[in-house]
Amino acid sequence: GTVKESGEKHKGSLEIPNLSEENEVDDTEINISKKKGEGDVLKDLMRTEGTTKVREALREYLKALKTEFTLGMILPTKAALGQELAAERTVSGNTVQDSVSPESLDIVGVKIPTVKILMREIFNSPAAELYSIFTTKELVQKFSKCPAVIEAEKGGKLQMFDGCVSGEYAELVPGQRIVLKWRCGNWPDEHYATVALNFKGMAAQTELQLECKGVPASNEDSTRQCWKKQYFEEIRILLQQSKDNME
Repeated sequence: GTVKESGEKHKGSLEIPNLSEENEVDDTEINISKKKGEGDVLKDLMRTEGTTKVREALREYLKALKTEFTLGMILPTKAALGQELAAERTVSGNTVQDSVSPESLDIVGVKIPTVKILMREIFNSPAAELYSIFTTKELVQKFSKCPAVIEAEKGGKLQMFDGCVSGEYAELVPGQRIVLKWRCGNWPDEHYATVALNFKGMAAQTELQLECKGVPASNEDSTRQCWKKQYFEEIRILLQQSKDNME
């Protein structure tokens, strides 16, 4: 900070040793220190008005953190649930009794932190042609270089890259929009992201807008690279090959 009268700049630090959602933000300890020299007026200001502003920021931070944390939801499979129940059976005399069956349980999700990925790409292709590359089995297999399952209808299955990517089609508007229930094979079991692909035609080009919601935070970079390297770059190569063949 700068002392107004002298114009001198002074450096200090702020330490928050006990930030926790279990404690009230107003009770959060905030330690202020500064380097040797003048500038006590700044230190005093940080201890009063500065501390109030810091706590306001912490309150918003914790609120945002909780929201981000609860966006993702993983539901256990029935098989896993059955295994857990088998381990909890109670033995009475010579009989084994199940306290409850998997079907009668209310499945409770396990929350994980998730993120949303937004990407925009321009392709030298009409929207209808680009749309078909995502919905035609032969074209998907060409750019992915792997056998694929492509059932391009609502509720239809999707499987690509030797099973590393799977899901289903949730919405299809020809030449305009595709919505997928989508996951990578290394994600937590039964966890899916929602992928929306919007095709915006611009003369001979198309802007593809991707929104991927519910990506596990720990897989953000790998998911972004998957779309960029395995989808977009390979689709560009396929489009160029098609153009070369026509010429």
